[in-house]
Amino acid sequence: MCASRCRRSSRRRGVADQAPDLLPRLGAFARLLHDAGMEAGPRRLTDATRALVHIDIVQQTDFRNALRAVFVSRKEDIATFEAAFDIFWAPPDPRASAGVMPGRSRALPLSPERAQAWASALGLNSSQMNREQDPTAVPASSSGYSAEELLRHKDFDQMTWQETEQVRRLLEQAPWRVAQRKTRRLRPARGGRIDLRRSARHAIRSSGELMRLFHRKPRVRRRPLVLICDVSGSMERYSRLLMIFAHAIARREDLEAFVFSTRLTRITRLLRYRDLDRALESVSKGVHDFSGGTRIGDALADFNRRWARRVLGHGAVVIIVSDGWDRGDPAQLTAELIHLRRSAHRLIWLNPLLGSDGYQPLTRGMAAALPLCDDFLAAHNVAALDDLGRLLASLDSRKRTR
Repeated sequence: MCASRCRRSSRRRGVADQAPDLLPRLGAFARLLHDAGMEAGPRRLTDATRALVHIDIVQQTDFRNALRAVFVSRKEDIATFEAAFDIFWAPPDPRASAGVMPGRSRALPLSPERAQAWASALGLNSSQMNREQDPTAVPASSSGYSAEELLRHKDFDQMTWQETEQVRRLLEQAPWRVAQRKTRRLRPARGGRIDLRRSARHAIRSSGELMRLFHRKPRVRRRPLVLICDVSGSMERYSRLLMIFAHAIARREDLEAFVFSTRLTRITRLLRYRDLDRALESVSKGVHDFSGGTRIGDALADFNRRWARRVLGHGAVVIIVSDGWDRGDPAQLTAELIHLRRSAHRLIWLNPLLGSDGYQPLTRGMAAALPLCDDFLAAHNVAALDDLGRLLASLDSRKRTR
């Protein structure tokens, strides 16, 4: 009995002896996860310290599994956690090439500045640090094209982190200007229809003499935009850039934004943050089915039932972004698109795969959608989004009859 108590006491003393060294490092690891976009606040850190009491921290597998169970709450965070764990607790093989994490499906999503700070703190050189990018990856010029022009034509899914940050600036500076429409409200003008009421009031004030005729003409407003974006698993490599694109439009246009995978989520308010990183973090926390399955028909049915009357007034332009891979019923997708088409001024479908060589819209989702869309455009690079901007700026009257 005494021996067992002594063993338990010595075991507790062993844990206590390690605490001064382990707890600060555990706090630093939580900070790394937070910088990478995961939830790693004080509550998670407290749970982690409690979990480590119940395992043998000398066993690396048990140590990793305990921390994973505490800090990972979403499937898409697993790869981020694994990369962060390998960087912090077991630095990667120095023979590995820069930008590659051996055995990992993706790199740690830190900005170059934060990655460099962590590299210095951990004592890693540039060949060991996963997120460090070559600043000369994009040549200053090539075949007469500037680096910016090359970047405009590069596919989103082939871009490095540094190039993604450059594209972010290009999208924020893009000259978006949606075409205007005439409203039913009238405003004073120098020409146009005669404003009899205003002219009569002026005549009364001038002793009944009609001294001046006033005119009025319709007010003009830019058409509202409705963006419905697919963030399912097949669209994962494009989702971040498309959210940056949505944030850039929301900063200057009347935009209603929705995302869907297996269900529809409105993100209009989440995109109103001026800071892009804060907006993207809010979207990632507010949308719980990123990289899930795809049910386009169900998502559009939810939109038509709950949101169409609220957001499709005043000649709205609807933009659907999806690759067309759909697990739902094509007949339902057709019926919902017909309903949506009747309410929208124009229906535009953006498909990132359209920019691929030899692509043909043969999936059942695209086969059902194409006959009902006014425009079918690519969305795989900045140049394709510029084409969309020019189309929106040139919109006039409806090109089809109802």
